[in-house]
Amino acid sequence: MSYWLMKSEPDVFSIDDLKRVGTEHWDGVRNFQVRNMLRDNFRRGDLAFFYHSSCEIPGIAGIMSVSREGYPDFTALDPESTYYDPKSTADNPRWYMVDVKFKRKLKRLIPLEELKSDPELQDLSLVKRGNRLSIMPLTEMQWQRILSHE
Repeated sequence: MSYWLMKSEPDVFSIDDLKRVGTEHWDGVRNFQVRNMLRDNFRRGDLAFFYHSSCEIPGIAGIMSVSREGYPDFTALDPESTYYDPKSTADNPRWYMVDVKFKRKLKRLIPLEELKSDPELQDLSLVKRGNRLSIMPLTEMQWQRILSHE
């Protein structure tokens, strides 16, 4: 099993939205490095933290599991979609997504500032300056350490 951290802006899609729908596709990724992870590395049963980004208090809000491995992101083919990409085709998809399933909300939001102040998490990509990836892998140690903040 692998561990991940996946960011979403809560005013677009939040942990409460995922709780309400149960399972949802994680679409709109338009970074090739992240695309490759979605396409090649995500496995059914992997666990991911749901991270609220670009909000008043960014932080980890919940846990989800991967319920469907990487497949072509159909929003890239829809001219009406915000995520439309004319270079992506059904025969040669450029972008991928996975489906995620709600597991649980954390007992409390773990704020980014708290994660940054933990000396054991200094290797975590999320706390490093300049990291802009919307999805990042975690080690099992990082996963457990983050859970200890709950």
